[in-house]
Amino acid sequence: MIDEFLKYLESETGASAHTVRAYGSDLRLWCDFAAGGDEPDLASVTLDDLRAWIASMAAGGVAARSLRRRVQSLRALYAWAMRRKGLAVNPAAELTPARIPHPLPSFIRPDETATVLDAGFDPDDFEAMRAHMVMLLLYATGMRASELTGLRDADVDTTRRELKVLGKRNKERIIPFAEEVKQTIEQYRAVRDRIVGFTPEYFAVRPSGEPLYYGLLNRIVHSQLDGSVHSAKRSPHVLRHSFATDMLNNGADLNAVQRLLGHASLATTQVYTHLSYRDLQNNYQLAHPRAQRKGG
Repeated sequence: MIDEFLKYLESETGASAHTVRAYGSDLRLWCDFAAGGDEPDLASVTLDDLRAWIASMAAGGVAARSLRRRVQSLRALYAWAMRRKGLAVNPAAELTPARIPHPLPSFIRPDETATVLDAGFDPDDFEAMRAHMVMLLLYATGMRASELTGLRDADVDTTRRELKVLGKRNKERIIPFAEEVKQTIEQYRAVRDRIVGFTPEYFAVRPSGEPLYYGLLNRIVHSQLDGSVHSAKRSPHVLRHSFATDMLNNGADLNAVQRLLGHASLATTQVYTHLSYRDLQNNYQLAHPRAQRKGG
């Protein structure tokens, strides 16, 4: 039943491969706890059974974010079983997801971003050219790592200076890009096609013509940022955060940034206004003479 549920998630809800893998892992952990690895009889499971599993993981130090997702996995499985399998009772409906803190996203300061992107490299070296292209494209468009690894070459239009990405829930959106990005894309394509020997289906590829995968993309970004930035995080997503923060700090409309990022809710985008306000507070504290006076 769990395998059938995961196939449903993948084929009918448009859930990402990452989500399907995570839910599958969560539900297999539940099977290990409830039935020693076998699939438990959902109809016989009680709310106390589910709470006991959550409590055991919390006692074992599992993070609140992971606990919350595992509760969501159970709730989604039971809701599906009620609709599709005629299950009469849903004990998971009474489970309360764990509260998780919402720290502000990490981002890179504009001067540090400029240092990375303006660093010299050999444009005839495929890996160096690809690394520069990856960094520039992630920062200049704000796209997700999964959107870049899944980007098809035909969807990158240098004539119109725009690209089409497939985001969450299989939603397409168009992202414009600047002349600098156009020139970098054209340079990269020339080197890529020479190394690969043909024009590949995917835009960002390995020498074999196969697309980049997340682990390799993450290593490229980490290597490019290492030693150059103060941010504790050096993942592709930090460049997305930096894109949104810098856009808003420089006067971009919040709704426009929401559309560029592909956020379903404006509330998701609004977190970056807090980053902008924090930067404003820091500037005020440093620059205004009255703000520097000590009371007393």
